[in-house]
Amino acid sequence: MSLPKRVVLVGPMGAGKSTIGRMLAKELGYRFLDSDRIIEQRCGANIPWIFDVEGEDGFRQRETAMLDELANENNTVLATGGGAVMRPENHPLLKKDAIVIYLKTSIEQQVERTRKDRNRPLLQNDDPEAVLRNLFSIRDPLYSSLADIIMYTDRKSPRLVVRQLVNRLNPRTPRHKRQIRKEGRNHV
Repeated sequence: MSLPKRVVLVGPMGAGKSTIGRMLAKELGYRFLDSDRIIEQRCGANIPWIFDVEGEDGFRQRETAMLDELANENNTVLATGGGAVMRPENHPLLKKDAIVIYLKTSIEQQVERTRKDRNRPLLQNDDPEAVLRNLFSIRDPLYSSLADIIMYTDRKSPRLVVRQLVNRLNPRTPRHKRQIRKEGRNHV
């Protein structure tokens, strides 16, 4: 089994897409891309400002254009924004020549990981946990349907998640070979 041309990380805010994506790219020898950061760099403005000026729909249009551009980049790990799955036209762009990994985490972990982050416009209200619960109920089925791999990140270090993902993406690692040999002996 060879590595995919692209690895695309989807999941809710606070799941670890950027942190895990950077580490996974390094481990695979791929380039790391973060669609939200690239949009910010090109606009010269942060996402909350884009939301304020253009609204969520304006941001989502920018996001779709960015995903279309990045769909042709090989040897990359792409961290997407949590809402990238909301537009059906993004689905083939996420899947193109890619393994899609859903980094799944609990609402409690999301609350913990995002509570001090002011760069998440959807959470700037009196009850961010209720927002996260609502988003999860809408987006979880989309993440799951697009995913080739679902990886739970709760109470796992990013390093452990990356190691587990590398083993799933490239099962020809020494550890996997040892496991195959061990299983082969048990089946004789």
